[in-house]
Amino acid sequence: MSYALITGASKGIGKEIAKELANRKYNLLLVARSGDLLAKVAQEITETYQVKVDFLAIDLAAIGVAHKIYDWVNAKQYEVSVLVNNAGYGLVGALEDYSVEANRDMMTLNMLTLTEMCQVFLPMLKKQTKAYILNIASSTAYQALPFMAIYAATKVFVLNFSRGLKHELSDTSVSVTVVSPGSTATDFNDRAQVGEKALKAAEKVMMLPKEVAQIAVKEMFEGSTEVVTGLVNKLGAFLAWIAPKTITEKVAKGIYQK
Repeated sequence: MSYALITGASKGIGKEIAKELANRKYNLLLVARSGDLLAKVAQEITETYQVKVDFLAIDLAAIGVAHKIYDWVNAKQYEVSVLVNNAGYGLVGALEDYSVEANRDMMTLNMLTLTEMCQVFLPMLKKQTKAYILNIASSTAYQALPFMAIYAATKVFVLNFSRGLKHELSDTSVSVTVVSPGSTATDFNDRAQVGEKALKAAEKVMMLPKEVAQIAVKEMFEGSTEVVTGLVNKLGAFLAWIAPKTITEKVAKGIYQK
């Protein structure tokens, strides 16, 4: 029986994507760090949508985690036809504000784990009549962000990697979609230690996780390649693309500098 596997599924956008897929009668495999939160989400979805749900609590920033997840899936004889790489986080501040290890963990989760999940699960996905990869990037992928430099750069990677992979797999049964949400009402801002100025700016374009999830799942099944959620975010990405980089980067510095 085919399953959808979602990383970062214990809360926020990942949880809402899981609910959207369950509403479409997909059985689910939920992966995140917190076993307690995953258990609650699994119970909620099972009772509401009457689908099968299993979960794995694991540190997604650990080296080689994709192979461990695959081994768990394989041992339970699950078949994955939808892979959602949602897990990721950001840190706001100057480069030296965080330890080398903290920055490395962020880069590992946002880029390496996502890439390895795609590679490790690709043979299984190719066996399916129709399969999907949904990678979550960010509207920050469309410009450099002073004081959020590493996070924004990781999302540039996710965006370009996903677009390239889409073309690599164009003759297979696997479709790839990359979705770039803007500011979303999750605990991302708390973990990222976003300053007051940035929070006030974000309030103007804030979307709910459910809204982002609905767009993401819809566009994934329609075979879209690249999606920016929300009209204002789309406009922002376009303006960042056409405006002089020195201007957009100066504006961003004023927003994110604490």
